[in-house]
Amino acid sequence: MEEKPVAVNAPKKAAKPKKKASVSKAEHAYLTLKERILSRQYGPGYRLVLASIGSELDMSVVPVREAIRRLEAEGLVTFERNIGACVKMIDDRQYAQSMETLAVLEGAATALAAPNITPEQLERARRTNEVMRGTLDDFNPRVFTVLNQEFHSALLTGCHNLRLTDLVHAEWAVLGNLRESTFSFVPGRARESVREHSAILELIEQGAPPSEIERAVRAHRLATMDAYLIRQHDQASPDLD
Repeated sequence: MEEKPVAVNAPKKAAKPKKKASVSKAEHAYLTLKERILSRQYGPGYRLVLASIGSELDMSVVPVREAIRRLEAEGLVTFERNIGACVKMIDDRQYAQSMETLAVLEGAATALAAPNITPEQLERARRTNEVMRGTLDDFNPRVFTVLNQEFHSALLTGCHNLRLTDLVHAEWAVLGNLRESTFSFVPGRARESVREHSAILELIEQGAPPSEIERAVRAHRLATMDAYLIRQHDQASPDLD
């Protein structure tokens, strides 16, 4: 009997490697501009010229315009008549409104997070506050502000309401330009801020009612706002005697 030829499977073609997901031009422009604004490379009032930015980033003005619209929605950029897009100037009224908003949001988020915060997260916040205390004698406002945000970030890690924490982070971004220099205007407020941090940590450790934690965090944020606005008012109204 004649043997049937054995079928040989053709070798499989090697699968093509998947292309890595690339960031869109609009996203790249957005991230670049936002980083420059928050780092104060582009300070308040800086004019954002679409053509110049597009040329620098090797793209057309279309994705740059899209990026600037996103930044405008986040409150970091504004459009001035006959000028165009500029990094937003934050006046005292805007500052007060943002700080009042943040006081409410941050107070609520911290209160929600408190029952869920782990000993490790609490210790991280405590260590950060001790580092802040150590900077008081050789005070650097910018370093202190970065540490201040790290402290509050640690307390928010237990908040399961992501929408609320997103709102907190968005408000931090809006305040980023001015808040970086807030403690430059009121350096004496830094020592009191560290003390209030310790009191908030004690409330969380003791399992205080959420309403008490919320009030403490809200009062803490508003105290910084009041110190800054009082300072600005005193400078605007000098003693003429």
